[in-house]
Amino acid sequence: MKKLLISSALVASMAAFSASAADLISKDEAHHFKLTYIGNVSVSSSGGQVSSPSDLHEKLSDLADKKGGKYYVIIAAREHGPNFDAVAEVFK
Repeated sequence: MKKLLISSALVASMAAFSASAADLISKDEAHHFKLTYIGNVSVSSSGGQVSSPSDLHEKLSDLADKKGGKYYVIIAAREHGPNFDAVAEVFK
């Protein structure tokens, strides 16, 4: 019973965490749902801190959250040595 409660609490906290993160969507989805454009965010010169696509998505999601957005659309991205750089549009 104790293990069930602990695992249920863990699953609930993971769901709450993922619900607050901005989600990657396509440009078509942003236009289809008539989302409100907030601005751009960018990741560059990370000194190896953003060294994988998943790191890049995590960082862009965090920046979009801080800007007040719920969604982001990557408009430019590149791998530069050990780093990934990107620019994304943020929507709410």
